[in-house]
Amino acid sequence: MKSEAVPNRWLALVVLSLAQLTVILDSTIVNIALPTAQHDLAFSDDNRQWVVTGYALAFGSLLLLGGRLCDLFGRKRLFTIGMLGFAAASALGGAADGFTLLLIARIAQGAFAAVLAPAALSMVSVTFADNADERGRAFGVFGAISGAGGALGLLLGGVLTQNLSWRWCLYVNVVIAAIAVAGALLFLVDHARPERTRLDLAGTVLALLGLFGVVYGLGNAATRGWTDPWTLGPTVFGLLLVGAFVLVERQVRNPLLPLSVVLDRDRGASYLTIGISGTGGFAVFLFVTYYLTDTLKFTPVQSGLAFLPMVVLVMAGAVVSGAVLLPRVGPRPIVPIGSLLAAAGMVLLTGIDTDSTYTGGVLPALLVIGLGLGLIFGPGQNAATSGVRPHETGVASAMANITQQVGGSIGLAVFSSLGATATTNYLTAHATTATDPATLAAATFAGYHFVFWIAAALFFAGALLAAGLFRRGPLPVTPEPVLTH
Repeated sequence: MKSEAVPNRWLALVVLSLAQLTVILDSTIVNIALPTAQHDLAFSDDNRQWVVTGYALAFGSLLLLGGRLCDLFGRKRLFTIGMLGFAAASALGGAADGFTLLLIARIAQGAFAAVLAPAALSMVSVTFADNADERGRAFGVFGAISGAGGALGLLLGGVLTQNLSWRWCLYVNVVIAAIAVAGALLFLVDHARPERTRLDLAGTVLALLGLFGVVYGLGNAATRGWTDPWTLGPTVFGLLLVGAFVLVERQVRNPLLPLSVVLDRDRGASYLTIGISGTGGFAVFLFVTYYLTDTLKFTPVQSGLAFLPMVVLVMAGAVVSGAVLLPRVGPRPIVPIGSLLAAAGMVLLTGIDTDSTYTGGVLPALLVIGLGLGLIFGPGQNAATSGVRPHETGVASAMANITQQVGGSIGLAVFSSLGATATTNYLTAHATTATDPATLAAATFAGYHFVFWIAAALFFAGALLAAGLFRRGPLPVTPEPVLTH
């Protein structure tokens, strides 16, 4: 079936990319607004953490269920519901007069995002299922949004908070949603669904509780440490439930997640590399932001602008690799090269110190990392849904989002802990001058550098995994599903 089977497919891609941008933006834009919101609404530092954690818990734990619902009840329908719900929750959060209402809004945002994200990614997959060249270009654009959205959130969050109000970091989602929903009604086309089957209730409960435990435990690690019962208990319990989930999925007739989705070499490699990139990306956004604000004294807007060159390289790398390289050579050479570039950029960041400048110390590293992430996200998201049966694209898309979300949670927990430990160890080793400003600065950079070295090693491991797991040659082209009227 040729591209005419889906009318206005490129306009549909714009709509789907807007939805992806909304979800990715929200992972960083609210973080910029939090200090101002905390002062305005007068809540504690502990409660501030829950504004971030509440969204992550709802999003991470419900993603697999959201993906399956898209397969069962229609992607366009769930896309529209997810977008409208996300907008309503954002409006509620923007109007919040206290912590409780803000937290409820953030949890609701996460829940609707868990439907919206897999609906958008799966619709890209089925809309461009029949043509490898067009599919590569589409996923290049979509991957560019996924890779650059976090940095754009930092910029937009700074601009809105500084010039309007922290509330506009939430209200902006309403504006984006209005455009996306109108576009969905005009340009998105649903596809024929398989015969309705019963939902795998046992698998759903195990997946929800297991993912909730893992995300909650890792979220506590950043503030409580790795040995705290509220870190170890939920994390271990969640991992055990995920193991039980796998056993159940091998036995049930209509599994929530058919294991063939994740056991395919190309899709398995894509999930691993997306997860690693989600983890390593936090070393950039978190610690480079610390450096820009604490050492170089950048304002929030300046910090956001500082990431723009990286955003441009992410988008360029994703589009070029998806449109030009992927249809010809497949992901095997592209994703490992992207991972190696990201590792090299992390190594460059280990050279920053108190005397470094943005243009001489930070910018070259961000450019290299941006190009590397672009080569990972475009081909990676394409491979994540390539070759999967049409009625399983929702759960395949959910898995891509889960690995990125859990990877981000791991990155926040691990890198925050490693950075703090390295700083403490440096101060302990220099106890006699521990209060000296020069020693304190050196201790801070010891933490930064250690994190960047670990992130570099992580991306290097991702390159080895991608080179070993991805098959040679282009990704398979699957028949496009029948359109419904």
